[in-house]
Amino acid sequence: MQHNSLTRRLSLRALQLSPLRRRFLLIAADVLLIPLALWLSFWLRLADSWSPQLQDSLWMLPLAWLIALPLYGFTGQYKGLTRYAGSTALYRLAWRNGLLVLLLAMAGVMLQLPLPPRSSWLLLWLLLTGLTGTVRFALRDALLKLQDGIGQRRVRVAIYGAGAAGAQLAASLRLAGGHSITAFLDDAPQLWRRSINGIAIHPPSLLKQVRSDVDQVLLAIPSLSRRRRREIVAELQTLDIPVLQVPSVEEITSGMARIDALRPIAIEELLGRDSVPPDPQLLGPGIEGAVVCVTGAGGSIGSELCRQIMLLGPQLLILLEQSEPSLYAIEQELRAAAPASTSFCVVLGNAADKNLLEQLFSAWGVQVVFHAAAYKHVPLVELNPLAGLANNVLSTRAVCQAASTAGVPRVILISTDKAVRPTNVMGASKRVAELVVQASSQQFSSTCFAMVRFGNVLGSSGSVVPRFRRQIAAGGPITLTHPEIVRYFMTIPEAAQLVLQAAQLAQGGDLFLLDMGDPVRIKDLAEQMVRLSGLSLRNADHPDGDIDIQITGLRPGEKLYEELLIDADAQPTAHPLIYRAQECAMPPEALWPLLDVLAAAIERQDVAHALDLLSQLVPEWQRAYDQVSVDTSSPVRVCR
Repeated sequence: MQHNSLTRRLSLRALQLSPLRRRFLLIAADVLLIPLALWLSFWLRLADSWSPQLQDSLWMLPLAWLIALPLYGFTGQYKGLTRYAGSTALYRLAWRNGLLVLLLAMAGVMLQLPLPPRSSWLLLWLLLTGLTGTVRFALRDALLKLQDGIGQRRVRVAIYGAGAAGAQLAASLRLAGGHSITAFLDDAPQLWRRSINGIAIHPPSLLKQVRSDVDQVLLAIPSLSRRRRREIVAELQTLDIPVLQVPSVEEITSGMARIDALRPIAIEELLGRDSVPPDPQLLGPGIEGAVVCVTGAGGSIGSELCRQIMLLGPQLLILLEQSEPSLYAIEQELRAAAPASTSFCVVLGNAADKNLLEQLFSAWGVQVVFHAAAYKHVPLVELNPLAGLANNVLSTRAVCQAASTAGVPRVILISTDKAVRPTNVMGASKRVAELVVQASSQQFSSTCFAMVRFGNVLGSSGSVVPRFRRQIAAGGPITLTHPEIVRYFMTIPEAAQLVLQAAQLAQGGDLFLLDMGDPVRIKDLAEQMVRLSGLSLRNADHPDGDIDIQITGLRPGEKLYEELLIDADAQPTAHPLIYRAQECAMPPEALWPLLDVLAAAIERQDVAHALDLLSQLVPEWQRAYDQVSVDTSSPVRVCR
């Protein structure tokens, strides 16, 4: 104990030496190394420790001191931080010592002094560089060792990835202290049994054998695909080892993060499928130089559409939103990041206001409308069905009618997989919105109407992922409605990007479906989020775990799984992740009168009548209400 305390005090004193004292130590070392290098250069050349040539050349010693110390001082040899010395410092030592030897030889020739053998000059340069470099690197390693010695217990880590990122991470951790790198892991067999700075590279399977010697695994492959990252994390989680990762390539290259800015793996980085780069022929045309309007601009999808549209260079971007805080937030964000050539029009209003829309579309000459305004939270719309119907259905009709009146060339509806065989009012209302778009396409040929249908997006308001994250942060429990519930997931940026590309494929009345990847069981998602948080699950097998999962039962209108198609076949398009379908539609002459009656029911707050009309419009809706039914005969539907 006393020995450790003494070591700690000495380490602290060594680290707390003033810069001036550290420079004096380096100067003293050079003063001793110069005569040592001179003597060795003669001894190695002549195999005599005190040869006559050495005795005749003793003039070199004082002259070497006289030249070397000012040269080293003026060229910055004593300004560098020793603990961060690297290969660049060695190269600079080499050219300084080369200049020293050259000046020394020139002085001997000019003063006609006895000169050593010519090969001794080369030996002198090599010995000076080697000795001064060795001292500095030895001091660097000693300082780093002292720094580790006075800190807390070092975290033992294995770095997964023996590429450039892994090597840079190891170097950063070594300089920062606090970590002990036990091994590199890599999938490439050609790297096994090799090493990086003396640390061996092993196959990942070795981790099972050295599990007790590793506290963390650091994933150092920034360009790793989502699928491969998911596989690696799944393998590591079976060993119950916490996993951190380096930032992405984009974050590192943009300067937003350093290579050693380790962070936990977010569940969003594991879900879904690897994104496909956008097709430039689909992403740019139609938006660049156009007047674009986004309804629901402050929502999850609407705001991301605005961000990506802004990058494509529209002439004018109109943001329509009825929530003042949301509109203010997205306006401030866009104005801070937008190029000077992009103009904005910020409109605080309701997308169901037909007069407002007609005036807006006509006054600004809108060319593309993305209708993202909608109420989407299933439980809230179940409790407030009239508000859901008014916002989701009537706003879509108002947008379509105003667009046709103003001559807008293109209108795209953002729909949802909950519109397929819906079990809730929200899904049924979105299905009616789709019927409105289909009917408008039949009636108003001057405008190209289309809709894009996709599933859950990660990180949107009300999404299960942020809710689980909050519950884990609060210590649990995680509430889950059913252990077998399954959902598809996609990131918000990817969903918005695919919507923009689908808009360019529209021909009129199209229904576009986005490839959502593989389905995810929500219970597995919750369990994985717990493990990624460095916590353990509490259940019958592990009663001492940190977080438990409670099953609360399906909410009204909630499905176990979602679908993307009702009664059509999906056909491929020019984009590998976008499919086109033509589903059954309702003719305008049958749909518009029913919507007029629905609008009247909403106006007088007649919930029973409104829901009965909804049953007529969407007969496949699995209604959870016990209402008095009116005429439930389904209107005539035609399939195109």
